[in-house]
Order: sequence, then C-alpha cells, then structure tokens
Amino acid sequence: MKENIKNIFVEGAISPTKIATSIAHHQSKTNIGAHAIFLGQVRADQIEGKTVHAIDYSAQTEIANQVCHEIREAAFSKFDLSCMHIYHSLGTVKSGEVCFFVFVSSAHRKPVFESLTAIVNEIKAKVPVFGKEIFEDQSHQWKVNQ
Repeated sequence: MKENIKNIFVEGAISPTKIATSIAHHQSKTNIGAHAIFLGQVRADQIEGKTVHAIDYSAQTEIANQVCHEIREAAFSKFDLSCMHIYHSLGTVKSGEVCFFVFVSSAHRKPVFESLTAIVNEIKAKVPVFGKEIFEDQSHQWKVNQ
C-alpha cells in the first residue's frame, strides 16, 4: 500500500471515543465553520423471521483504501472542503454499534451538506467492503446494500 493512502479500517465497532476525538481535534482549526457527519449503524433487521444480531465485515483492504483515496481526492477537487475523515469497520459489529463514519469540514455549511451524501454514496457503491449478517441463531447471509 502507498504511504500517502490512509487506512480507513478500524477493527470492530467505531467507538464513541474515536468519533469524539475526530470532532474535538478540529476545535483548534479556526478557519472551519461547518462540519457534517454520517454514522452508519448496524440495524437489528428482521429477515425471514430472523433478527440480525451482528455484521461481520471483510474487505479487499488494499483496493478499498485506494478507492477511498480516489473518492476523497475527487471530493476535495469538487467541493470546498477543509478536512475529511472516513472510517469503516472490519470484523464483527453488533446491532446498535457504529460501523461507518464519514466526517467532513469546510469554512461554510453548503459544501459539507453537498459533499457528505455524494461521498457516502460513492463509498457504498464502489468500495469492496462485504458484510455477512449474523442472525441470533448464528446462521448467516451476505448483506445486500440498499
């Protein structure tokens, strides 16, 4: 993996501490006036009478990091952003826990609102991350993104 490409992956759930730390770090950056956050959380979906207990995430990490880097660079070119953080879980994440975190910052609110949806949609469509839904009875199926 290239050194300038940041690893987006976190083992297990993305903790509230990691989220808070990412946000707190920006309080010293006085050129930023707006932030927007997307938090993806594992749902306890009911599928054919079974309840999702957790999702076990896997990925083609080198390719995923490269694609995220490309999405990030394209977003910085298209939108007037100051900063961006992207994290996705690997391994098992229980229902109710956060598995996907995107945080964008800019001097003004319009770029953060416009960019956040585009970035999340690009990641979900292009990044090779796979989720195996684990049901309460320990059976499983591969997740289909919606």
